[in-house]
Amino acid sequence: MAEAVHIRPETPADSAVIGALTEAAFRDAPYSDGSEAAIVERLRQSETMIPSLVAVDEDGGIMGHVAFSPVTIESGEKGWYGLGPISVWPQLQRRGIGSALIVDGLRRLEGIGARGCVLIGDPAFYARFGFASDPELTYRGLPTRNVQRLVFMPPVPKGEITYHAAFEAAA
Repeated sequence: MAEAVHIRPETPADSAVIGALTEAAFRDAPYSDGSEAAIVERLRQSETMIPSLVAVDEDGGIMGHVAFSPVTIESGEKGWYGLGPISVWPQLQRRGIGSALIVDGLRRLEGIGARGCVLIGDPAFYARFGFASDPELTYRGLPTRNVQRLVFMPPVPKGEITYHAAFEAAA
């Protein structure tokens, strides 16, 4: 990666840039319904992004953002979080910025005693962070190969994942 990247928690002054960044990052994504920036804002308003991190360059400019928020899982295990949305400016993608955000965020989750993290995404990408598909973990009838989990502390949850209500409202 060409740029030096520093990861820090988001601040209130970052919210407008994060909104624009999230819109730009998902604008041309074929799997996006355009609601990601609104999801981030609703998570912020509900104070449930734990953690919410930004990657900044050496001048302090925001290059990327990742949100983690609590999820519930049908089998009842507590302390699980969902990864996403994650955004990097389109012109800065494929430089390791998103990966740096994920690694730092997972480290912080583990540090606060989280039991694990789930996400909906490409197994070929997320396997590098230790995520694995689990046919006993589901989300809204999506292919189970895209429903992934990373266990910090057993037991392994089973059943349907429910994300925060911020993910439910239309864009």
